[in-house]
Amino acid sequence: MSPSAKSGAESYAYIPGLPQRALIFIYKGINKFVPWHRLPTYISVLNLSAFRYELRNQNLHDVYPTPEAQGTPGCPHMTDDQYLHTRHSDGLYNDLSAPKMGCAGMRFGRNVPREYTTKPSDEDVMTPNPRLISQELLKRDTFKPATILNLLAAAWIQFQVHDWFAHENSTTEKYGIPLPDGDQWNAPDGKMEVEKTQADEPLDETDKAAPAYKNQNTHWWDGSQIYGSSEARTRELRGQAKNGKLEVDEQKLVTFLPRDANGIPQTGFSTNWWLGLEMLHTLFVLEHNAICDELVKDYPDWASEKVFDTARLVTCALMAKIHTVEWTPAILAHPALKISMEANWWGVLGERLYKLLGRVSRTSEAISGIPGSGAEHHAAPYALTEEFVSVYRMHPLIPDTVAFFDAKTGSHKSTYPIQDIAFKDARKPLTQEGMGFDDVLYSFGINYPGAVTLNNTPDFLRDLHTPDGRHIDLGTIDILRDRERGVPRYNQFRRLFHMPAVTSFLALTGNNPGLASKLEKLYEGDLEKVDLLVGCLCEPLPKGFGFSDTAFRVFILMASRRLKSDRFIAGDWNEETYSKVGMRWVQNNGMKDVLGRHFPALKGVLEKSGNLKSSYFSYFNKLNT
Repeated sequence: MSPSAKSGAESYAYIPGLPQRALIFIYKGINKFVPWHRLPTYISVLNLSAFRYELRNQNLHDVYPTPEAQGTPGCPHMTDDQYLHTRHSDGLYNDLSAPKMGCAGMRFGRNVPREYTTKPSDEDVMTPNPRLISQELLKRDTFKPATILNLLAAAWIQFQVHDWFAHENSTTEKYGIPLPDGDQWNAPDGKMEVEKTQADEPLDETDKAAPAYKNQNTHWWDGSQIYGSSEARTRELRGQAKNGKLEVDEQKLVTFLPRDANGIPQTGFSTNWWLGLEMLHTLFVLEHNAICDELVKDYPDWASEKVFDTARLVTCALMAKIHTVEWTPAILAHPALKISMEANWWGVLGERLYKLLGRVSRTSEAISGIPGSGAEHHAAPYALTEEFVSVYRMHPLIPDTVAFFDAKTGSHKSTYPIQDIAFKDARKPLTQEGMGFDDVLYSFGINYPGAVTLNNTPDFLRDLHTPDGRHIDLGTIDILRDRERGVPRYNQFRRLFHMPAVTSFLALTGNNPGLASKLEKLYEGDLEKVDLLVGCLCEPLPKGFGFSDTAFRVFILMASRRLKSDRFIAGDWNEETYSKVGMRWVQNNGMKDVLGRHFPALKGVLEKSGNLKSSYFSYFNKLNT
């Protein structure tokens, strides 16, 4: 049995070594005069490393009073042959010495001390009125495109978020949102109500003062949006499929995902469904099944269960790799980020030398990458955090319309409002226009998403009618949730992440007097009341960035933590667990390969379109017609 990270309160401590502490000290001095993103590239890379050392030391906080909450070896019951090389659908047994760590139903952690996350009063939650903030600062006035990305990048992050977190709403308690004068909210009763988040039962006095909240999904990067977050759901999704596969529509008509009688796709997580999710869920179900075919070909004696378990491991690792080395450098298009994210996976020596020499260092994540470097939780048991949830509020990415084109000729076919390709209508371009998946995926490549900035949240999401009968404004909810869950507001958040607080509304807005005056009025002159989301949408961005430097501080810590804590990536990264075929599949494939394998018409799209960028999440140039 390979070693996993230690359990017990005394084990969750991380003290940077002397070289790391020196690096932190040096860059604190440098950054008083020059921000990290304006330094020469490789000096910036070291600056990011210094940030990560400090964040690992000071910004991981447990929300359980005793280490026993993470489980103890052998409880729940386990056997080595059953779980040693197998992901469990509800996230159990990833850390073999703390088997409940990161499983479904475990609490979200914190990146800030809990004394800064105390439960606000209802008055604090409503000040300033979240609906007013949504109307004045979030509502799209005109579509502002993110020209460094394509719409597939927006769909991808929602696809991944659905793997990572889902809070539970209360069934008995609601907030009544006061409607500002002249508000046109069109609810039948004229009211706006939002369910409160269901807090976990308090275990001690700290929980009473600063409530904790459970994650309905697993915390691990384990493809739960495809496979489900319970063993029972996984069995349902496998259905009668053989050779380890997930069940698909064998008729291969207009969808590969099975549907129930109401037309709801059968997958691990289908909330907030739209065409972007239809594409990616279908794509990676097909990828899982293709991996199964390859495993069966090379290991014909394997039982179906072993084929499934191995294919799931491979699919999850491939998605993590794509997110790390393709999606993140696309939305954070700074040269230091490309180097850093590739180093997270391959190490500083790079992909070519890794593939030639393997791991040069057995344990160094810097030299040879995080996969295989050994699992480590640093200062707290592994969990996704409330602050991590907050910085993934990226609803401005959704455009108002999507234009569809022929993948072979580039000719325009039709344009749909976003609401006409959502929920039960998600497949309209496929069912009513006769388009293929290749046409839709190509079209997503040549549509811009929205920029993550102020006044760019689409009206569709601010007047949203969901299939379960809810009528909500996601802009209002985004503001409300951060306040309700005790996420610090913007300036306090910056202090707690070792960044200077802004000293004026004018500085916050990058010297925009009109916007500064508007903010000052809405927040009654109190900078400390500015919401985290609003501050992040206001601040000037580093060159090439798709979102704020403030939000990025959470990513510096958590992007690597999701890999480093995971036994199946940082720990048991070997052929015994993944098989020789599986390891080769992960390391030699990327998003281009996945798309081209299942929709061959896309293989030459980048070359034909003249796009020389390497990522399918970057904007394509449209084919000449």
